[in-house]
Amino acid sequence: MPVIDLSQGDSILNTFVSELRNIEIQHDAWRFRRNLERIGEIMAYELSKQLSYVSKSIQTPMGQHTSGAIDDRLVVATILRAGLPFHQGFLSCFDRAENAFVSAYRKYTDKLHFDIHIEYISSPSIEGKTLILVDPMLATGSSFELAYAALLSRGTPKNVHFASVIAAEAGIAYLRDKFDMDTFHLWCAAIDPDLDHKSYIIPGLGDAGDLAYGVKM
Repeated sequence: MPVIDLSQGDSILNTFVSELRNIEIQHDAWRFRRNLERIGEIMAYELSKQLSYVSKSIQTPMGQHTSGAIDDRLVVATILRAGLPFHQGFLSCFDRAENAFVSAYRKYTDKLHFDIHIEYISSPSIEGKTLILVDPMLATGSSFELAYAALLSRGTPKNVHFASVIAAEAGIAYLRDKFDMDTFHLWCAAIDPDLDHKSYIIPGLGDAGDLAYGVKM
């Protein structure tokens, strides 16, 4: 599974990721959400270079013009709730894409151990389409795996792109082991080295859902 780390080049993307991490800026929930959205827009642009295209002619006021148009049928899926602004960034670029939503949460068996549970799925058919599954944080990889498994109840996609803002090396290794095919791609805006004892990414940025929408009970 190819891994594309967009932090390897200098761009405004790295500034947006840095602001997400910065505790001096994190108190501004609007800015946090907007940065997630902007990162999604940039990542969607980069991902668009990997899609299939077909030539189409259009009529301008002055004549005919031929250019490339996306030939893939896209479904953008996200894991609620932290993924919503990130998802919107992708949708701003892929404005004709269909949309899918999966509710996944950690159910702790004790203070340190948890299982991932899928509670809700809303999705069109993904049969033969290009699925883009987005979630800001890739920690252990379990949420991505289970969300994808749930979406398979709606068909088998032609290609799959996993997209994350910050990915832990352990989560990347886990997905590579589970999805060792060229039809799967993983896109990251940053890669962090560690997970703590609760499987939060280090240095990471904290709880993306709480920072975007407020602390949950």
